[in-house]
Amino acid sequence: PVSICHVQENVLQRVLQLPVVSSTCETLQRKYSSTKESHPLMASVCEVYERGVQGAGALAMWGMEPVVRRLEPQFAVANNLACRGLDHLEEKIPALQYPVDK
Repeated sequence: PVSICHVQENVLQRVLQLPVVSSTCETLQRKYSSTKESHPLMASVCEVYERGVQGAGALAMWGMEPVVRRLEPQFAVANNLACRGLDHLEEKIPALQYPVDK
């Protein structure tokens, strides 16, 4: 089968768009938000954690940028192979196209 990954699309985006994955993420996000709203102490801990993760992520991306630029061709090949693998999985496991509750 022909891979449906496009130039601007990557395998991670495709995986996140699978109904089984997106519905799981939505459920987890709702539970996380609900917990933060229900427990003020937990909310403050979560906010500190979120700020730390954002700062660390930005720093990591800044530091990795030169490496990523040099490895871009290899990333493109790996992405293409992963997309083909995902095509195969979607073909063989139709349940990936359904939300978790189904």
